Amino acid sequence: MTTEAVAKNPIEKLRYPIGPFQTGKTYSDEDLKKFVDTLEAFPAQLKKVVRGLRKEQLDTPYRNEGWTVRQVVHHIFDSHVHAYIRCKLAITEDNPVIKPYDEKKWSELKDARILSPLISLSLIDNLHKRWVIFLRSLKPEDFDRTFFHPEHNRTFQLREMLAMYAWHCNHHFEHINQLRKSKKW
Repeated sequence: MTTEAVAKNPIEKLRYPIGPFQTGKTYSDEDLKKFVDTLEAFPAQLKKVVRGLRKEQLDTPYRNEGWTVRQVVHHIFDSHVHAYIRCKLAITEDNPVIKPYDEKKWSELKDARILSPLISLSLIDNLHKRWVIFLRSLKPEDFDRTFFHPEHNRTFQLREMLAMYAWHCNHHFEHINQLRKSKKW
């Protein structure tokens, strides 16, 4: 879906509050530094936007047929831990085939539906500390390394993946932020 199509469709605007991720772009070394900075700042921003929400608010979906705030937070950890591992695989192996996972089914599992988001917030904080240290240890040419994603039937460079996960941080932050604004929480 294009950014223009999302802007014209209120339902898609709730689904993609900052617009969909745009593939096929080229990313500079300076872009990569900004993406890593986004990953570093994100845990504190996420904690702040979730802070003070009561149980019924945590169990409110950000849109009809969407995930609850609780599920979004747990999804972020699930997704980002996969991304971290994929980065390490790409650095230590030649174009490894990664293992996809069904994020919808994971979000419906009991832990994602009932556990306090504080658990995943803590995990995200520590995961991002390791991820950022790892990413900052890489040389610019390391970001040209790749992995193959069988679900998408294509190879991804770490440059694009890093852009995608910086977008992912902002995307889900806005899901929760927009919900709070619309509900006046």
